[in-house]
Amino acid sequence: MFDEVKFDERGLVPCVAQDADTGEVLTLAHANEEALRLTVETGEMHFFSRSRGKLWRKGEESGHVLKLRQLRVDCDGDAVVALVEPTGPACHTGERSCFYRELDADGEPEPVAHEALAALERTLRSRAAERPEGSYTVELLDDPGLIGEKVEEEAEEVARAAREESDERVAEEAADLLYHLSVLLASRELPLSAAMEVLNGRRG
Repeated sequence: MFDEVKFDERGLVPCVAQDADTGEVLTLAHANEEALRLTVETGEMHFFSRSRGKLWRKGEESGHVLKLRQLRVDCDGDAVVALVEPTGPACHTGERSCFYRELDADGEPEPVAHEALAALERTLRSRAAERPEGSYTVELLDDPGLIGEKVEEEAEEVARAAREESDERVAEEAADLLYHLSVLLASRELPLSAAMEVLNGRRG
């Protein structure tokens, strides 16, 4: 099964775990052939600990397992990407990702474009659970009819901006539409990935 994988002299290959829905990199570990075989057989990520010299199942202590969606090997065969569904924080520190620090910088890294929708979705889940007073998001979630109206309104504003305004205004209005559309999906308890999977099914 793993003929394409080039294990190093220790029988190991680096394996990057990446959130299959958001694209966020969660952790980097090493795997040997047995770890990859167990990963495929169980549907949960297994790695090989270089420090302890033994196999381990991700989440065996914390309960925060990484459920396998897909394994990919790079062009040279000497690295693997595991597309996974995390059931909790991937980092032993409790952070969502092990890569929560920016090199030579204080505080959290500045978010980049591909992280925006995933971060928004987590914020929406938090608002729905905590329901802070005065939250516009909570107001929308409490009124499904209003969400629909706002999506229609923002879609029209994007179209108008595309006809009459600058690229900057188009981007701003598109952001407003994406926000309200995300709230609409959240109100139905639908993840953004549900829409993305539909798009994947329409390729070609």
